[in-house]
Amino acid sequence: MQITSPRSTYPSIYLSVFLAFMLTGCKSAPPPTAEVAVTKATVSDAATAGAAEYAPEEMKSAREKLDRANQAMAAKDYKLARQLSIEAQADAELARSKANSAKAQQAADALQDDIRVMREELDRKNRNE
Repeated sequence: MQITSPRSTYPSIYLSVFLAFMLTGCKSAPPPTAEVAVTKATVSDAATAGAAEYAPEEMKSAREKLDRANQAMAAKDYKLARQLSIEAQADAELARSKANSAKAQQAADALQDDIRVMREELDRKNRNE
């Protein structure tokens, strides 16, 4: 029967734990290339919808976060890139919604003005008859 010293098993345990840690630690998330591309398109769509005019703060935030996501991608910090991309997309969607809402409100206001003018003309015409 062979007796082993506990000290001789410690290095192999430490080596096993170290290797396991390194193998799991080296495994990183895949680059969020698709997410960043979708975010870029969403920011562009929001700008086309007039969000820079109607929701400038949200558009500024979306653009800044998209820029930071691209920087994180270049630095291979994919977790940060994904998070910034999600946030930028949310900001861009909010900006687009605010722009669409403001445009709809302007259209409704214009329609109300048109209706008011038509009523005034009808009233004037009815009084003259």
